[in-house]
Amino acid sequence: MTSFDDAIDLHFIGNATVLLRFGGLTLLTDPNLLHRGERAHLGYGLVSRRLTEPALDAADLPRLDGVVLSHLHGDHWDRRARSHLDHSLPIITTPHAARRLRTLQGFHRAGGLRTWESCTLRRGTAQVRVTSLPGRHALHPVLRRLLPPVMGSMLEFGPAAGPVRLRLYVSGDTLLFDGLEEIARRFPAADLAVLHLGGTQLPGGFVVTMDGAQGAELARRLAPRRVLPVHYEDYTVFRSPLEDFLTQAQRLGLDERLLSCPRGRHARLVPGGDRPTVG
Repeated sequence: MTSFDDAIDLHFIGNATVLLRFGGLTLLTDPNLLHRGERAHLGYGLVSRRLTEPALDAADLPRLDGVVLSHLHGDHWDRRARSHLDHSLPIITTPHAARRLRTLQGFHRAGGLRTWESCTLRRGTAQVRVTSLPGRHALHPVLRRLLPPVMGSMLEFGPAAGPVRLRLYVSGDTLLFDGLEEIARRFPAADLAVLHLGGTQLPGGFVVTMDGAQGAELARRLAPRRVLPVHYEDYTVFRSPLEDFLTQAQRLGLDERLLSCPRGRHARLVPGGDRPTVG
């Protein structure tokens, strides 16, 4: 029988921000807590206006045990997160982002992981092992130098010093490229893939996050048990709506894998591939 401690409770707050609870352990991914109409700073003078409200305000967040941050962009780490989050909070991110969080913002427990490196967070009898995975925010060499490095992550939840019970893949703001297939070889059959979509388009027509077709193809290649699309329709730079992904996923026969959990909703995942409950 599956116990409460074997389940992950997921709350999709909006954009790429997801609150995860496993036993007494609580994580937040890519905290973006700006309100509708506020602008996220993306670097080099580029800003994007938020079109949606987050499901939680920064002041309403629960006690956190850590943050998993895919990269340092204003729609993933904003001024509200910087002001409201505890500066002693562990933040697991890229080496690039960790250096800036420590030296410029005072988050002294920000730690950077290189690709395939791992660290573990614990709370009571629960733990999560976080492994940094490949990601590319851009494929053009020049553009890659202008954008911050990005990581995906594998979150492996289980009892402290015990076996892994649930695996969650978080793509980060990556585009589809062949190096992502190594993830499936090292971590076959993740229980859930959280895919950052949106088809983010920069001036000049450069696309720097997966659109619907790329997201569906990545889901096909990695073959997770369930797929949760996030990071769509929240900002003016997003060009690929959720419907694009749903159409492509259906074309590839992935309908049964999709987890329908819109912004503000909760889902509960249990080991064994049982269908998650959404509320």
